[in-house]
Amino acid sequence: MAALVYRPSSPELDALLGHRFSVLDDGFVRVVDYMGNDSAIVQAARVSYGTGTKQVHEDRGLIRYLLRHHHTTPFEMCEIKLHVRVPMDCWRQWIRHRTANVNEYSTRYSLAIDQAQKTSATDWRAQSASNRQGSGSVLSSEQGEILSKEEQELQRRARQIYETRIALGVAREQARKDLPLSTYTEAYWKIDLHNLLNFLALRMDQHAQHEIRSYATTIGREIVSRWCPQAWEAFQDYRLSARSLSRLEIEVIRAVAESKYSDAISLAVAAGWLDEHGGPKPNNRERREVEATLSELGLRTPWSQESDPK
Repeated sequence: MAALVYRPSSPELDALLGHRFSVLDDGFVRVVDYMGNDSAIVQAARVSYGTGTKQVHEDRGLIRYLLRHHHTTPFEMCEIKLHVRVPMDCWRQWIRHRTANVNEYSTRYSLAIDQAQKTSATDWRAQSASNRQGSGSVLSSEQGEILSKEEQELQRRARQIYETRIALGVAREQARKDLPLSTYTEAYWKIDLHNLLNFLALRMDQHAQHEIRSYATTIGREIVSRWCPQAWEAFQDYRLSARSLSRLEIEVIRAVAESKYSDAISLAVAAGWLDEHGGPKPNNRERREVEATLSELGLRTPWSQESDPK
């Protein structure tokens, strides 16, 4: 008689299969299906490491060890299939993660989805002064009112032209060409947990664009946290809320921690973060990141005027 095979499941996620998590104004994410859970990660790891591993690590400890030391293969044993509705401009960023299986809604075969992402008057963002690809402060509500009104008119007119072309018999593949990037598309997106965590690490980051960060945050906090809670906990601890340090950063931080501020400044000058007089060079991203790390660790930045370095 054949042995029964146990299929790992996540009851919390089972209860949410098909549930639509709303994102933005008309987007959503929903779980269609999944394979594996935390125990599948552990099972795969113990096949590699041998039966003795269980005596050394409990499940949670093993998962944390795997993620902490970048042993990624066991996380590939878990897969999830999502159905997403997302604006096309956001989807362009999403689809750059080429480690998934994708089937997208086709506007060659079907009419384009009659919905476009709308921006409220209080959500228009200025270009960041320090990041060429990022946003800065929010524009005034007066400016936002004008921009939102123009957006609505543009979207209405673009849709009207599209529908007129369709009514005249223009091929769908050609009629769609002037639809705005704010038009929603839908796709089935299947990915393993290892590559999903890579996606989340990049797209939940504070520097990611707000729109795709909204999707990534929903996937992480609402779905992965229920699917593989121990892996999610480890991911937050070792990747999402962690920092990696270069050799030079470690040397600077050590010098600051030991109150050797002149040594820290000399290292920063040699690295090109500061000019020969010890003044910060403008638009040096690496220096700004080190300053943020020092601040997060509760350490002074020795080359700033406020620090009064010795």
